[in-house]
Amino acid sequence: MPAEIFNPNPVVFSTSKSGKKPDLPPHSVWISDDPESGENDADEVVEAIDQEEIFDLIRSIYDPEHPNTLEELRVVSAPQITIGQNHVKVEFTPTVPHCGMSTLIVHSTRLSTSPSVFFCVGLLTFEYDALLPGLCIRVRLLRSLPERFKVDIFVKPGSHQSENAVNKQLNDKERVAAALENPVLLDTVEQCLVNAGARGNPV
Repeated sequence: MPAEIFNPNPVVFSTSKSGKKPDLPPHSVWISDDPESGENDADEVVEAIDQEEIFDLIRSIYDPEHPNTLEELRVVSAPQITIGQNHVKVEFTPTVPHCGMSTLIVHSTRLSTSPSVFFCVGLLTFEYDALLPGLCIRVRLLRSLPERFKVDIFVKPGSHQSENAVNKQLNDKERVAAALENPVLLDTVEQCLVNAGARGNPV
């Protein structure tokens, strides 16, 4: 959790019950560590994935600042999800419209050694409040969806002052991969995802 809380008293909403059963225990950050695992994908039956199923996958992710889920804080909702052919687009609403540290290009590499407001990854400063929920959503969907799916994560238009910068970072594969090489940031993501498999069910 960050040292400084930017929204100490968030509005917490009631949640709806899910008809889905909880997931299996979590596994690797990536879909599979086995390079041969994708060979049988073509033989598998392609099942349609709908808006509610995607919502069930991400609704129980914890917010990085609060002991509440993204659904409880209305960071994510089913209407914010768009499904296309092998394409998933998720909009999320940060709990505050600003950040403690603006997105900056820095001239030196510094990896945070403790959870803080921001993480420097390569030449990139990660905004804690807006990027981390989006990063958790992306990691959760990478773990859960077949490889054929393209996933785009966007901040809800008008909900954050650094909207364009956050969107660019969340949808840059190299930057996301670099962020997940930071053990402290990865541990924070794992904490947020610890009960993601509950799919809205009580834990």
